[in-house]
Amino acid sequence: MIKIVIVGAGKLGVRVAAALQDGDYAVTIIDKEDSVLQKLSSQLDVLTVNADAKNISVLKNIDISRCNYLLAVTDNDETNIIIASFAKKLGCRRVIARVREPEHMNQLGFIKETMGIDSIVNPDLAITREIYKYLAEKYTLSNGIFTSGKISLIEFSVKRYPKLAGLAIHSVKDVLPNMLIAAISRNGKVIIPHGDDQIRSTDSLYVVGEKEQIIALNKKVHVRGKYTNLQKVMIIGGGKTGFYLAEMLSEFGAAVKLIESNKERCHYLSTHLNNVMVLHNNGTDLSLLEEENLDEMDAFVTCTGYDEENLLLALTAKQHGVEDVISKVSHENYKNLIERMGVDMVLNPLDITASNILRFVQGDKTIISSLLLQGQAEIMEIVAHSHMKMLNVPLSKLNLPEGVLIAAIHRGQQVIIPNGDTEIKWNDRVIILCLLSEIGDIEKLLKNK
Repeated sequence: MIKIVIVGAGKLGVRVAAALQDGDYAVTIIDKEDSVLQKLSSQLDVLTVNADAKNISVLKNIDISRCNYLLAVTDNDETNIIIASFAKKLGCRRVIARVREPEHMNQLGFIKETMGIDSIVNPDLAITREIYKYLAEKYTLSNGIFTSGKISLIEFSVKRYPKLAGLAIHSVKDVLPNMLIAAISRNGKVIIPHGDDQIRSTDSLYVVGEKEQIIALNKKVHVRGKYTNLQKVMIIGGGKTGFYLAEMLSEFGAAVKLIESNKERCHYLSTHLNNVMVLHNNGTDLSLLEEENLDEMDAFVTCTGYDEENLLLALTAKQHGVEDVISKVSHENYKNLIERMGVDMVLNPLDITASNILRFVQGDKTIISSLLLQGQAEIMEIVAHSHMKMLNVPLSKLNLPEGVLIAAIHRGQQVIIPNGDTEIKWNDRVIILCLLSEIGDIEKLLKNK
């Protein structure tokens, strides 16, 4: 049993704990707020400790020297760095700290080395990288293909292969034999399709298959040199995500307008960002957006601290004809609403960060490679070990949740596109696609007998 200590019972700490509880982990959560822990105890099967983890006696009392991981994810950077460092010095095998302030980002290497921290996660930077990747490259995969062993994944617009439009998923095998549509990007949302789902002409598809077949398909659908002509970007919200994104896009060469309602924050942004126009105003002021030439923007990104505001502004930008509209949304409740709005990309920083932490905890023994798809789903390759519960069971009997798909199996020299009767065997290399909102289900799947 792998022992994990999580310091901080906020959204991220609880999200990670919930994802881990179905795996082979013993989870302890430490927090100073007793009422929060009491509520948590009724929801999750975890041990809770009401204490301040900066006190080394607290860490010693939970026998930190025998723990495999400590995750310091309180809302204070310095607290996280100190607790992670103390835990490491007291013998915890690996430690992770959440650090968000831009000032710390410039000296991460020094912090990690000096304080003995194994990994640092930054939700704002993680979401920014996904937005930048989408805007700067116009597709998620750097050259159109993700390859792992003999299996490859390609992403392309249905408009590049029109004969797929209108087909039900179960009919695709007639057009793309021995290949599988693993995911669809539709109106800003990544979905895992099922047999009767129909492909729309406006969809983008993620197709998995044997490497040579995917390379051949790539020649038909890939636009050579398809890099973005990104010139003008408007960002609403000058928090950490807005700051990181403005900095990256400015360095990329785009003309960036950053709108922030807090005057003091505007002063900070204008003194710390080069070649970025910082405007002190309310981003919900439509007349201001029109004055600042919203219609001429190539991209529009909403990353204020309010989900409702982000979605409303994103919808406004879409109605003004902006080609790429991206929104930061932290609440799961808006999932179904997003698809109907037609926004190009909606990202949840919590999902992305929790996924990064889980990949670190699982290590390269279980998951040998992984890739995020539009910041909403993850495709990963695992090696099937003899002790896994999912071995020698028909896929139809694994009761896979809707957000998880076994996309392909590499067995010896053979590439298998699975169906309901397919069984995973020992030492298979298995390609799994999972929505980030369902990452806890991966732990159930990889669980030991």
